[in-house]
Parts: sequence; structure tokens; C-alpha cells
Amino acid sequence: MNWLKDILHKIKGTSGEPPAKAEEKMSEAVLETRVAGETVSKLHHKQIQSYLDEAEPLLRNEWDRFSPKASKTGAEMLNVDCGEQAALAAALVEVIQNMDNGVANFFGTDRNSRKRRVALALLNSLLGRKLPLNEEQILTMLRWVCRGSSASSYLYPISGIVRIAEELAEEERMTEALVAGFLKFQKAFTRYAGADERRLSRRIDRAIGRTPDLPLEAGEAWTDAAIHDMSLAGKDVRDFWCSLLGHCVSATTASPSQKWMKQVEGLMEGEEGRTEFVQRMSAWLPLVNEPRTAGTKESQHVRAGTQVITDAHQDILRGLAWICGLVPGRETARLLSGLGLSAYKKMPQVGSRSVRVGNACIGALGLMGTADALGQLALLKVKLKFGGAQAAIDKALAKLAEQLGVPREELEEMSVPAYGMTGSGELVQQIGEFTAELRAISSRSTEVMWKRADGKAQKSLPAALKTEFAEDVKEFLAAKKDIEKMLPAQSERLDNLYLQRKTWPLAVWRERYCDHPLMSVLVRRLIWNFTTNGVTTPGVWLKDALVNRQGHPIELADDGSTVTLWHPLNQSADVVLGWRGFLEEWEIVQPFKQAHREVYLLTPAEEQTHVYSNRFAAHLLRQHQFNALCAARGWKNKLRLMVDDCYAPATRWLTQWGLRAEYWIEGAGTNYGTDTLESGAYRYVATDQVRFYPHDAAGVSAHAGGGGYTPNWGQAAEPLPLAEVDPLVFSEIMRDVDLFVGVASVGNDPAWLDGGRDEQQRGYWHEYGFGGLNASAQTRKAILERLVPRLKIASQCSFLDRFLLVQGKKHGYKIHLGSGNILIMPQDKYLCIVPAQGQVDKAGDKVFLPFEGDRVLSVILSKAFLLAADDKITDATILRQLK
Repeated sequence: MNWLKDILHKIKGTSGEPPAKAEEKMSEAVLETRVAGETVSKLHHKQIQSYLDEAEPLLRNEWDRFSPKASKTGAEMLNVDCGEQAALAAALVEVIQNMDNGVANFFGTDRNSRKRRVALALLNSLLGRKLPLNEEQILTMLRWVCRGSSASSYLYPISGIVRIAEELAEEERMTEALVAGFLKFQKAFTRYAGADERRLSRRIDRAIGRTPDLPLEAGEAWTDAAIHDMSLAGKDVRDFWCSLLGHCVSATTASPSQKWMKQVEGLMEGEEGRTEFVQRMSAWLPLVNEPRTAGTKESQHVRAGTQVITDAHQDILRGLAWICGLVPGRETARLLSGLGLSAYKKMPQVGSRSVRVGNACIGALGLMGTADALGQLALLKVKLKFGGAQAAIDKALAKLAEQLGVPREELEEMSVPAYGMTGSGELVQQIGEFTAELRAISSRSTEVMWKRADGKAQKSLPAALKTEFAEDVKEFLAAKKDIEKMLPAQSERLDNLYLQRKTWPLAVWRERYCDHPLMSVLVRRLIWNFTTNGVTTPGVWLKDALVNRQGHPIELADDGSTVTLWHPLNQSADVVLGWRGFLEEWEIVQPFKQAHREVYLLTPAEEQTHVYSNRFAAHLLRQHQFNALCAARGWKNKLRLMVDDCYAPATRWLTQWGLRAEYWIEGAGTNYGTDTLESGAYRYVATDQVRFYPHDAAGVSAHAGGGGYTPNWGQAAEPLPLAEVDPLVFSEIMRDVDLFVGVASVGNDPAWLDGGRDEQQRGYWHEYGFGGLNASAQTRKAILERLVPRLKIASQCSFLDRFLLVQGKKHGYKIHLGSGNILIMPQDKYLCIVPAQGQVDKAGDKVFLPFEGDRVLSVILSKAFLLAADDKITDATILRQLK
């Protein structure tokens, strides 16, 4: 580097001499410098070439990040003064441009491609420093990038050039020519913009003093609404949202940094900004759940009507979720919950719409730390089955539990919101001259009445309230919607308590369950065991008191009494039938099967097989429906693809019991495209054994195409003898598996044979659809035998083995009590009827059913009512079959 110092020394050395002598020396120095200009440039290029020859062999892999300091020459270059580094940077641009003319493939492994990689590494390092580059050098650099066919950070120093723009803006050196150059540069590197490119683009906007546009693209319902709203907004409002949404573009990390959140607070502009934010979010975020309004040019898979959220919009929504966490309130908590549910919603052959947005919503609710946020986390905990979502919720709840100083396992029970209800399932609110009264009528629905001051009531919303009290009405109806979401979620949680070995002190149970305004809607329709001084008495809520099955009040002491959920296992038939009769007498509809719950005991066949059960083997299940049921019941399962891969069995971890249960399944079929979806996922799975293992026993897996389960490593673990599994655990696990088969079996689909099946498949369909009754079907038969005599069509109905017989005006019919499939007598000709959900619901309303949730029971009743009046059927498809 002495050559450059010598030239500078000659110029500097003229000071202090006589003017004439100094002028003469200066002229000589300038002349020499002009001549040396070419020499300097040649020397730069020579030194760069030396660096390339030295550094290229040190690059282990063309994808690795290379440090120029690994080369001795590179380290020297990074140690000279900034003026010389600016000259080196300009020379490097020239060298790389020359390379580009000769490099056939920037992504290749030849020496020229590798040299370009180490040259770019040095240029990136130099541009990471503040260099005195002149305008022409900068414009040359910009033109170089713009000429490239793919201006990516892998090929060009994009972030370094953005840094130069920011320095120019800070020093007020940004000229018109530079602004024009940076605009072309911005267009070039955002041609195929990812998250990093979008963030850099916003920095360019700020540097050149341009008010950024909304970083939204039309095609999604929520972005369409935002773009429309901003087209009507004033300049201040539009600038506010351009800045805020622009900041959300940088939400590319798993969680926000303190710096990111602090910048948000500066953009929000106090209370006025927060109010504007919440109002817009209330309008936009619910629309995220709507289908796309248009596709995109970039991808043929992103079409109108799909649920795809573009990558750029996912980052923006993540940022908006984080900001919601800074604005705690009932409305923002509700918005985050709704957005989270929408984000985790599964799309066919894709999976969740946006895990990053869903996780951001959960994190934001945890950040809020309010009672409203806690309630929404409780809702998400029971509604979401995605493993990643559950992990994020557990993390948020654990953090909140630590903040509140309560045990994590109790926080879930404590966090159930009341939504303003004062009585059991009752919400009363004065709105104007009307009193709005909401009442929960089941574990899934509510009804609302609007009462005038004179006591007159109406079901429809009074027109006078829609405008004058719009906000109050909106809040009341939002609470109604929240209650209707939370009730079934909590019902599911209660149903899963059997395997959690839960026991409560009586006072705690009263507070969190029996007297809780929302939970009491469910809890007071269930049977509970009350234990005092070693004596256990089952009881249920009736007419403002706890009573036994004879209807007598139960005397309990708050001190020393404990409560558990009653189960029919180990109960005598008289006790179980007594409770069933009690529920029917008082028309108590249980939120799930309890008194009518199936009990599964070891069979002789299972005693013989000893360590496994074949009770639910050899079934053909719709894979995606089976997978959804697994998630709903707390099982871990992975969709099978027709690929060269191995899969663990469907597994339920029973941590409290130190066990795990496995249901062995395999993909069914060998023809790709016929037996699979476009994604390669099997349409169906074939079932095999149910087994139990110690919690920490070595796992097993099977190849996607079959071949049986083998140990993942080492010697196979021995399954537990079924007789050693706790009877309650065995019964509940077998009940889960029965549910999987009963709901997901192709034998339940009346139209399945229309798809053209082979002889073996048709044989299975007929065997399942009209064969023997499983435990749940036997329970269904027992219920129908008690209910049918009370129906108006009772004289047309009777029972024969596994069928409900219905005598219509035209034909007689046999309805199978397991599948709901129909045969026309006397030829036993199959009749295909697929009832609409509305018909099924109406059938359930016509008669008292002692529990909710058995759709097949409602389907059978709807078909019975339809066929009893077969002379009034108008559906052409059914009439053709009846000829």
C-alpha cells in the first residue's frame, strides 16, 4: 500500500515552500497523479486478482458465507483507510462486471463462479462501512445491479447499497440523478420480493423521501377492504397507515424485538392512533377468514375462492397481531382469537393457512396478560388441535401463570370467562328502552329475547337499536358469539377429564364449575361423585340443588368433601339404568355421553391375544377425517403419504398414567393418483391393532406402503398385557378408537360405492354398513327402543336385531342402527339417502335426546320420519330408487 501513500505525500509535501516552487511541484504532482490514475486502477485490479486467487480455494462451499479476513490480502484491504476502501469498492464493481460477462452460471461450482462469490463477499464487507463514494461511483453500482436478470442478495450487495442510500439521505447529498437511480434499483431487487426485500424497499422509500404506498395487494378480502378504506381516507390517516403497515412489513422474526415494539409506540401517536387502529382492525381482521377475491400472477395455485394468504401479507398480519398485543381490551383480544383460529385453519393438501400468524396471535394474547386475553387463550386451547399451536399456548399460559403466581394446571380452569353473565347461562343487558336477555339452551346454542319496558318480548333485533345504540348491540351480539364458541369447547374439555385423574375440593369445584355462569350450563347437566369421609355419593343438579338419582338433596360440607366426574364403569346395571331414567324423566340433556357412555371391557379374544386388541382391526377409514378425529381426542397422528418414508402409529400419550396407547394403521392402496390425492396423501388408511406401552418405551414405525411395524432402534419394547392396563384407561382408549371407526369408516358413507370399488372394498362396505353392532351402536339401539314408542310414527316402527324397521306407504325399510344405511324390504335393495344437516337437526328437535353429539342417532331419526311418509317424498334421486 506504499504506492498510494507516496503519491499523497508528494501532493501534501508542497505546503510551506515558496509559491513558485510549490506551484511547480504541484503541477508535477498533478501530472504524475493523472498518469498514476491508471496505475492506481491497475494496482487495485492487480491486488483484487491476488485476493481472488488466494481466497477462492478457501471457499469450502458456494453456499457458505465467506469472510474476506480468511485471506491475508483480504484482511489487508479491510485495514486501509476509508478513501482507499472506496476506490477498492469501485474497482471491485468493475471486476465483478467483467466476471459476469464470462460467468455462464452464477450458481455454478467452476472457479469463475467461486471467485465471484469471494469478490462479492469482499464488496459486501466494504459497503458495510461508511465510504466516501462519489456520485458517479454510486450510479455505476446502481446501473450494474439493474442490468442483472435477477437482482438478489445472493448475487449483488443489495443491503450495502441500501445503506449507502440512507447515508446519502442523512448527509443531505441525495441528488435527482441518485433518486432516479435508486428507484430503478428498488424496482430491480423487488421484482421477486421476499420478506427481506420488502423490508429493504421500505428503507429505500424513506431514504429518497418518498411516502411509501400501502404495502398491500388486492385479492384478499381484508386487503381489498383496507385499500378501499384508504382510498377514501384523508392524507393524515393514509400516511398513518402507510407508515404502520410499512413497519409491519419488517415483522419477519418469530417474535418482536423491543426496538420493533418501541417504534410501534412512536407510530401509534397516542390515544388517537390507538382508537384508529382498533376501529380499522375490527373491520379488517374478521375478513381474513373470507376466501380470496382474486388470484395472483405469480402462482397458479393462488386462485380466487381459495384461503391462501400471500407471504407478504402473512408478515403484515403477524405485525398487526403484535400491535394488537400492545392495545389490551376485550375487542382486540377477541380479534386476536378469531385471527388465530382462521390462521390455523387447514387447507386441503397444504396444511394450516399461516402458522406464523397464528403463533403471533397467541404470543400477543400472552403479552396482553388481561382477563379477556386469558379467556381467549382458554378458548384457543380447546379449539386448536395443531401441535405447534398447543405448544405456543402452553408457553403463553405458563408465562401468565408465573406472572399471576398460580399453578399452570389450574390457570386453564380459572381462565374461563363469564362474558358478563350473572346467572347460570344468562346474560341480561339494558340497551336503550329494551332489555336484551340471552339464555344458553344447549352446549352449542343460545337464544336472545328483546323485552320492552312493558314486558312485551320479541326475538328479532329492534330496528330502533340498530342505529342509536349500534356499539352496545355490537358488543352484546359479540358476547353471544363468544359464548356459542366457548360452550362446545368447554364441553369437549370436560369430556377429556376422565383420563386426567382430576379431583377438586368441593369449594373449588363450586367456584370454578357449578356456580360459574358459563361452566354451570354444562356442569349442572352432568353426574358428579361427592366424597366425604370416605363415602361417595353420585349427584346431579336439579331445581337449584344437588340431588341423588332418587331426587333427594345431598348434604355436603365444604370442608373435607371432594368431587370427581362420574363414570359408568364399575357401576351396576341398575345404577346406570336408574340414572338414565332420571335424565329422561327430567329431560336433562347431557353435553356429551355420560350416563349412556359406552364401557369397554376385555373380551375373551383379547384375553387370548394378551398384549393387543384386534377389536377394531381390518377397517378402511377416510384418512383426513381420521386425522381430524385424532386431533380432537388428543391423539398424535401424521398424515400418510405415498412416499419412501416411515410413520409412527397414531398415539395418545397418557402422562398421568405413565402410559401411551397406539393404534396401528397403514396407507391403503398402491395406485398413485387413484388411491392418493394430488398431494400424495393416501385417501384411506387400513387399521390394525391397539396396544399399550410404558410411557418411555422405545417407539415403533412402519413404512408408508405397509410391511408392518418395527422398532425405531434397538430391541422392540414389550407391550403391556391388556389385563394390567387400568380398566378406565382401557375403556376410554377403546371408546376413542370406536369413535374413529364409527365416524371415519367408508361404511358410513352411503354414496361411497358410487366411486367404483373393487370386490374386496365392496365386501367391506356391505359388511360394515349392515353388519353387527359395535358398542356405540348398541347404546344407540337401547336409546331408540325407549324413544321410538313416544314418536308419532311409533305405530309404523319396530326393531329387528340390528335394524329399525319402518313401514312406509309404498315400501317397508330397514335402517341399520350402526351406519344408518337403508335397505328396501323385502328384496333388501340398497337405498341411498344423504340427509342434509338441516333435516338432521330438525329430526333431533322432534324428540328428546338424552345427550348431544351423536349425529348418527339424529340421522336415523330423520330417515325414519322421511320414510314413514314416503308418499310425500319429492326428491327425484330418491324417487328413482323407490320405483
